[in-house]
Amino acid sequence: MVGLLRTLYSGEMARHALLLVILPLGLFAQPKAEPDVLVFANGERLVGHLVKAHGTTVTFKSDSIGEINVDWSKIQELHSSQPYAIIEKNIKLNRRSDLSKVPQGQLTLADKKLTVTPAAGPPQTVPVAEAAHVIDVPSFEHNVLHNPGILEGWTGALTAGASLVVATQNIHTITGGLHFVRAVPLENWLEARNRTSFNFVTSTGAVTQPNTPRIKSNIIHADLERDQYFHGSHVYAFGQAAFDHNYSQGLDLQQNYGGGIGWTAIKRANTTLDLKASVSYTKQQFTGVGENHNLIGSVFGQTYLHKFGKGIQFVEGVSATPAWNEAHAWAAAANAALSIPVYKHLGFSITGQDLFLNDPAPGFKKNSLQLTTGLTYTLR
Repeated sequence: MVGLLRTLYSGEMARHALLLVILPLGLFAQPKAEPDVLVFANGERLVGHLVKAHGTTVTFKSDSIGEINVDWSKIQELHSSQPYAIIEKNIKLNRRSDLSKVPQGQLTLADKKLTVTPAAGPPQTVPVAEAAHVIDVPSFEHNVLHNPGILEGWTGALTAGASLVVATQNIHTITGGLHFVRAVPLENWLEARNRTSFNFVTSTGAVTQPNTPRIKSNIIHADLERDQYFHGSHVYAFGQAAFDHNYSQGLDLQQNYGGGIGWTAIKRANTTLDLKASVSYTKQQFTGVGENHNLIGSVFGQTYLHKFGKGIQFVEGVSATPAWNEAHAWAAAANAALSIPVYKHLGFSITGQDLFLNDPAPGFKKNSLQLTTGLTYTLR
């Protein structure tokens, strides 16, 4: 009898102990968040989650149809249960900014106006036309404070192409390119801090015919640049290095090292224009009887980027390199590329590159023009 009582007593104690563990967990359990509601101008309703809004495009994940993009003008009402931050137009933030001045809280849209209701304090109203970005608060705080690692934030493309002709003449050409850019911070509504870019382009080919000397072509270009923006400015200091080999101009190797000042004259969501000027050292080594040069000069250039709809992108750049110690040995370069998405990360590209040497090796033309097409894999 005593043993039975002890067993019952110990079982009761175990149940009490279990309740003491479960009850506090229940008290701290977070209730499931209410869904967000989007109402179109025609009265149709979607229930789900507001992902983000950039410019005039709102991304909403519906429980029934998945993720969609819709223009602000087509939305009559919007109600969120989670807090969001609104970054207004012409505002650039950084890690030292006072984030309390950014409207943050539950979001409501009515009459083309966004009303933010914070946990404490009065509601704030922002016209839809003035809202550049709408981001959930955890992502907003993370993006402002996060310092990306060296492997984060790279975007760019890998391009490859080839052609083959088998006839009286056998002709083959292989082209390829790598284009990578890393801009910090990763969001364009934050003040620019630095940017790193790397480009590599190559084209090699040959023409063979019986009883005829083999004719080959080989063009290689590589460059690396690091930009460091001045605080609160579109002006930056940069250092760069570029390397060129062009068999068609008798250029064995051209090395260029320099540094200078750049200005981002235009920086919009879809368009960027940079102007640059630098002081540089250039060493030109020519094949055979060509005269080698050690040049002190400058590089004046511009780079333009424009993103069209549906992922189509155009990039263009021009540079002139005068030599101050040997005025006849100046050079210029131009490049342009148009990339068109085809399926997911795969696309089609058309690229042109022109290199002008005013003083090439004897017997070679001053100008070298290269046009290539190929398949492109885009990194996002």
